[in-house]
Amino acid sequence: MKIYTGRGDEGMTDLRNMDRVSKTDARIEAYGTVDEANALVGVIRPSGHDDIDDHLRAVQNHLHVVQADFADPEDDSDVPRIDESDVEQLESWMDAYDEELDPLQSFILPSGSEPGAKLHHARAVVRRAERRAVDLANEEPVNAEAIAYLNRLSDALFVFGRVVNKREGVPEESPTY
Repeated sequence: MKIYTGRGDEGMTDLRNMDRVSKTDARIEAYGTVDEANALVGVIRPSGHDDIDDHLRAVQNHLHVVQADFADPEDDSDVPRIDESDVEQLESWMDAYDEELDPLQSFILPSGSEPGAKLHHARAVVRRAERRAVDLANEEPVNAEAIAYLNRLSDALFVFGRVVNKREGVPEESPTY
């Protein structure tokens, strides 16, 4: 099977239901930015921390589900969907890492060790994906749990970045004003 079809050469693409839309459509922007976030999470693995890598692998699978969800404009029961348990899983991971981290006293600069800085970068891209998803939801129905997942995932990536930096002995830096 060839990977290329030429069907997108004119700036249009197919949704899951085979509707043709512009590649700048809000739905394409939403799942395309999720795809970018997923690829960036893949760049981070392996981080050098097995527990973080296990979480990131699960996150990548969840992001793939979000992409499939956003690519389907219909409430199709056979499309995988993010649900409340996926959001709760992120919260559980963050709660467990809170015991390992010092309480935040101020904002921190998104930096640190190589995997820590990459996690902060991924967090920023996930925030953009969330904004694109909210924009899509302003136009048409979207799985609200997928948006909640992206919101919580950006928090989780922030926590993962802090954990990795602490484990690697890289101190957090606060911005100066």
